[in-house]
Amino acid sequence: MEGDEMMELVIDSIRVSLLNHQRVVILKQKEIDRYLPIWIGPPEADAIAVRLQEVSVPRPLTHDLLHNSIKDLGGVIDHIVVSSMENDTYYATIVVNQGDKTVEIDARPSDALALAVRAKVQIFAAPEVMEKCGVRLDKDGETAFVGEDEMPAPAREGGGPVGEEEAEKLSAFADFIESLDLGDMDSPSSGEDQPGGGKPGGDEPVAGG
Repeated sequence: MEGDEMMELVIDSIRVSLLNHQRVVILKQKEIDRYLPIWIGPPEADAIAVRLQEVSVPRPLTHDLLHNSIKDLGGVIDHIVVSSMENDTYYATIVVNQGDKTVEIDARPSDALALAVRAKVQIFAAPEVMEKCGVRLDKDGETAFVGEDEMPAPAREGGGPVGEEEAEKLSAFADFIESLDLGDMDSPSSGEDQPGGGKPGGDEPVAGG
């Protein structure tokens, strides 16, 4: 996927869902007030937060080890991509340059993000991911809308440019969105990769992981 086809994101915050106390990483699309929430496990949330907060650790953590291994084997992480969402699970790709070769490594978004903050590289999402799962707020910041419609339907109805079957699959995602403290979305805070209603242990759409 070419860079100009992807949408660049930044880590807005790590939060805790009011619904089930799971960690959620909030990614924000650059230049646009659209967000991509992804459930992540506590270890991955800690791994991201430790690096964002520049906390010193005496020995390499798991993601430090992986980053160091890639470098020592002659690779350089170029960027990461939240590449798709299938069966209520987000998928990510770590793009590594190794000499004149480019290697794409399949990963959970949580692990890819933990590596991205260590390598200080760009974070992207495929357009179809943002069109299906991107979250916008209404002008009062109280209601979430899911998808790309100009006048989107409320998240609880599935929203976005998807059919009835897909909207039903995203119902858990909508429930999750409504459990967040959306009114404070612009303020940084600390907190699996899934949409709402998912169980801990993966990268899925609470959308996602």
